[in-house]
Amino acid sequence: MAAEIVNPRSDSNTGAGEGPGTAPDSTFDPAFALHRGGKMAIQATVPVRDKDDLSLAYTPGVAKVCSAIAEQPELVHDYTWKSQVVAVVTDGTAVLGLGDIGPEASLPVMEGKAILFKQFGGVDAVPIALSTTDTDEIVETVVRLAPSFGGVNLEDISAPRCFEIERRLQEALDIPVFHDDQHGTAVVTLAALRNAAKLTDRSLGELRAVISGAGAAGVAIARILIEAGIGDVAVCDRKGVVSADRGDLTDVKRELAGFTNKAGLTGSLEQAMDGADVFIGVSGGTVPEDAVAKMAKNSLVFAMANPTPEIHPDVAHKYAAVVATGRSDYPNQINNVLAFPGIFAGALQVRAARITEGMKLAAAEAIAAVVAEELSADRVIPSPFDERVAPAVTAAVAAAARAEGVARR
Repeated sequence: MAAEIVNPRSDSNTGAGEGPGTAPDSTFDPAFALHRGGKMAIQATVPVRDKDDLSLAYTPGVAKVCSAIAEQPELVHDYTWKSQVVAVVTDGTAVLGLGDIGPEASLPVMEGKAILFKQFGGVDAVPIALSTTDTDEIVETVVRLAPSFGGVNLEDISAPRCFEIERRLQEALDIPVFHDDQHGTAVVTLAALRNAAKLTDRSLGELRAVISGAGAAGVAIARILIEAGIGDVAVCDRKGVVSADRGDLTDVKRELAGFTNKAGLTGSLEQAMDGADVFIGVSGGTVPEDAVAKMAKNSLVFAMANPTPEIHPDVAHKYAAVVATGRSDYPNQINNVLAFPGIFAGALQVRAARITEGMKLAAAEAIAAVVAEELSADRVIPSPFDERVAPAVTAAVAAAARAEGVARR
């Protein structure tokens, strides 16, 4: 069976405004009209037209396949959908910019994620919203569900629990586990930064970056930038630069301080931005214009809070050579859909046991390469609808998995 992208509207369910639980103004709001009935359905990939079809698709024919898998468990990848389906798992605690809205309210986002998997990567995905926020219970539940899936995409789980949940699941399972809020954002950010540096005749090693936000995305971006060879990066939280001399750091931030900020910066975000080449915002809030003005010449501003960037593009363009946001109505959108469908497609293609740092770097390089010969200040990253992206990422990730020894086919 496959997750099918469908238009949920039909003659039987277009009665917006009718019945209990109807959203206000849903008659006139196209978002509610599109979501009525959900955004997904299940579709069979084999016919069941008569008793012969039934005997093959179900009993008695299915028993032969079950017995073969019982004797050779690896056959499950060939004779079920396991090798091409991902679980999209959330607890509803960090949904978009809405925060902790609970599992039921998170489902429209998880459905959306699932159809993006299918649309852009050809990967089937199943939304799973859990009615617990307990770390142990989430890990145990996903481990018990894992036999049905080829990979696990963790989604919209709040920090710092998301770090431990991902780590423990990676240790417990032999299938890819990927927290997209961390690594998808990091991969696409690196891809855009590679091209922005190239456009301004610099290498990553020449750049000093400042990241506003020490949550899931900020930590992952810092890590991948270090892996990619950036000159230096300082991460800031609400209290300023995350530095080893601070006594208020969590375990995650203490680790972060250990591999970032080679320059030993202290103080506020604004102070860290003085002379910086790159600003990356994944925190919300507003950065004063005078802090942007004090950045280095040909600065690169990636203000990715959505819907309100930390630095408005009109302000950023006064000082920066390249400006990127998280919004679709400005150029250079840092959109995770450029990464996660191809990353999972590549990992599933080779039955990778996990997603490595090398596979993420390969994905970033592949995304950047798609537009490497078409660069301009308004085009350092492909459009989400560029059909070259997913195949390029899939191939690069599969090759990296083989090179790193985590591929099993």
